Amino acid sequence: MIAAVRRRPRRAVPALLLTTGLLLAGCGGAADGGTEAHDHSAGAPAVVEGPEDRYAGIDLPESYRKPTFTLTDTTGAPYDFRAATAGRPTLLFFGYTNCPDICPTTMADVAVALRGVDPALVEQMQVVFVTTDPATDTPEVLGEYLDRFDADLATSFVGLTGDQDAIDQAQLSAGVEMAEDEGRLHSTLLLLYGTDDEARVAFDAGNTAEDIAGDLRLVTGA
Repeated sequence: MIAAVRRRPRRAVPALLLTTGLLLAGCGGAADGGTEAHDHSAGAPAVVEGPEDRYAGIDLPESYRKPTFTLTDTTGAPYDFRAATAGRPTLLFFGYTNCPDICPTTMADVAVALRGVDPALVEQMQVVFVTTDPATDTPEVLGEYLDRFDADLATSFVGLTGDQDAIDQAQLSAGVEMAEDEGRLHSTLLLLYGTDDEARVAFDAGNTAEDIAGDLRLVTGA
């Protein structure tokens, strides 16, 4: 397990992370990789930064399929991530509502990015925030938190929670490092899946809303 990583300049990815997995951060303080997408359901963490530099975000060395997991949304209903987002451009992030920096900044950047792209594209988008602190983040708490960011958008952000085992499995399936310290040490990566249900690019704290908007247009051809 890699140590906590704070904010860093965009694209300066340490070589160590190429083999250990996606970045972690403590809150409080791909280029096209071939014809087959990688499936993380077996639990191996994704690696970051492919050999090319196509995107403003972090090029993944190979594409990653949308994971399969079912959690509870803000209405209390089951949410099958893969089925609910199939064929739709999707942003996936793992964090928690009491996070004072990485999580609200990421969600705010997503909101700003979506305000800068075609409204027709925004209507297709799914933005999914999975809590890493299910003991605190009930459906009601998640709903109130995400309403701060999506109130004026043509799509509503989806908040998901569940029991700890289900949260852990969702992270493993997505290929991100599992959160530690009761969810407060978690992956910083925001994954972008295209309409083919594969992710070739991700973003971290070094990226901007403009990076997200530009890569969203590139991925969707909008």
